[in-house]
Amino acid sequence: MQRAISLNFVVDGQQRLTTAIILIQSILELIKAKDKLNFTDRADIQRRFIFDSKDDGISRSYVFGYEKDNPSYEFLKTRIFCERSSSAMTQETIYTQNLSNAKNFFGERLTALQRPGLEVLYKKVTQHLLLNIFTITEDVDVCVAFETMNNRGKPLSYLELLKNRLIYLSLKFDEPDYERKKLRATINDCWKAIYHNLGRNKEQPLDDDRFLQTHYVIYFGKSVFDETAADEVNRFRRLYRIDYAGDLLENRFVSRNVMSDASVESQITLSGVYQYVNSLQEAVEMWYKMWNPFDSDFGPEIQPWLDKINRLNMPFFQPLVLVFLQSESSDTRRIDFLQAIERQLFILSPMPRQFMSPFPYLEDSYKLLIELRGGKVTAEKATKTISDKTATLLRNSEFMRSVSARFRADGFYRWDGIRYFLFEYNLDLQKRSKTDRPKIYWPEFTEDKNDFLSVEHIFPRQARHEYWTSRFTGLTQKQRDALRDSLGNLLPLSKPKNSSLSNKPFPDKLGDAQNSPIGYRYGCYAENELAKEQQWTPASILARGLRMLAFMEKRWNIEIGDENQKKAMLGLDFMK
Repeated sequence: MQRAISLNFVVDGQQRLTTAIILIQSILELIKAKDKLNFTDRADIQRRFIFDSKDDGISRSYVFGYEKDNPSYEFLKTRIFCERSSSAMTQETIYTQNLSNAKNFFGERLTALQRPGLEVLYKKVTQHLLLNIFTITEDVDVCVAFETMNNRGKPLSYLELLKNRLIYLSLKFDEPDYERKKLRATINDCWKAIYHNLGRNKEQPLDDDRFLQTHYVIYFGKSVFDETAADEVNRFRRLYRIDYAGDLLENRFVSRNVMSDASVESQITLSGVYQYVNSLQEAVEMWYKMWNPFDSDFGPEIQPWLDKINRLNMPFFQPLVLVFLQSESSDTRRIDFLQAIERQLFILSPMPRQFMSPFPYLEDSYKLLIELRGGKVTAEKATKTISDKTATLLRNSEFMRSVSARFRADGFYRWDGIRYFLFEYNLDLQKRSKTDRPKIYWPEFTEDKNDFLSVEHIFPRQARHEYWTSRFTGLTQKQRDALRDSLGNLLPLSKPKNSSLSNKPFPDKLGDAQNSPIGYRYGCYAENELAKEQQWTPASILARGLRMLAFMEKRWNIEIGDENQKKAMLGLDFMK
């Protein structure tokens, strides 16, 4: 007698079911084939919760899984259930990474349990969970039920909600069925591409809502920008705090806009949704390359400049960069544009808030991307616009005086751009050493750990050792503080170093092979540079600070002034 098989789609609760199945699979992998668990054969447990096969044949009927065209389907079979597959279509996405993380987590925890502990855990997951099962009949709209049920539990990302909404709307268009099927297939393919690209870099997966907001600014920017209020305060609030999710899910992609009596401005069509979805897919492929330039087909001269812009991390410029990369294919023009953007971002980083608002640059970038996307400006014009804005800012003597006053008052240690500057300074030393081996890695350099001092004070905060007191004598506390946070006293560290090193005398910080093999001699290029110093004094801090400001002038084409003006910016004009 052949057993009847019922097929059900899970509307809500997939993550909980998946977690339970992965836990059971992980338990099974610790049990031998002939063993029993709670008086049940391993094969029977596998048949009940994982998959069944007729007479132990090669065919499989999985108890729980995904649609076959979902990238998670092959991953679940091969990487989680450890089954062979004839398909070579295994793709990795944010979701498959979550599956892998869950499997690794359970594997690590379960290996610490003895057999009785495994039996208790298996019993709890298979017999002690209470599940509410609601079967939805065909006359209930599954998409509406999905959103309603998820409003009561852990919120879905806006990207997940948007996919569900677009599929729901595809059913409402008064179009031939084959057109609606085509749209649904396009939506599914688009979201596969989105999750694949957002999760391709396992070390640094991209945030889905950040991508969705960036695309929203690009795709709907003109209507958002044109509707802003006349005064600057309200325009700033509107642009800087864009409610992209509310607009997409509550104003644009809603069922009332499908109706024939909807206003011309708000009405959506099947072809309109199709174009929007295709735009999303095109954007996410460039978005991945933009954030992972060294894993892209960009030329070797473009890659480092994209990397620099990513390190500066100014969100309101990202839509403009994405649009430019999509609209311009010339390597030369791309490089010119990226260099102009990087220079402006760096110069804006120490901008005193009381001097001027960053809003004009936010507004300008939005205007420029709208004109660039609409073909109203050329690539060369866009680059010139940015360069001219930067040049105007640097010609403003009040701006440079304000920047100098800020550094003089607060020091360089509290500057948001200090890590970026020190990283670039180290890259310049690396280039001059004619060595290709990097010694600082940006993710490590910016990681916030208690035992990781990514920016080191050479003359330390707790300078109680006789080495320091004898060399920094005759100074007021204010002058010692100025020396401590001045640019020449700050150093990027290439790897975790014990915090106890920070307060030691300079010779100990340099290190030697026998007593301190983790000193400056064995660090990054900026640390190696200090190994040439015989001692560390106020004069050493001033001399190094002047060298670093000279590098800043040359690297970003900034005119800071003569030596006295540079000493003032360093906060060291009290020194002879």
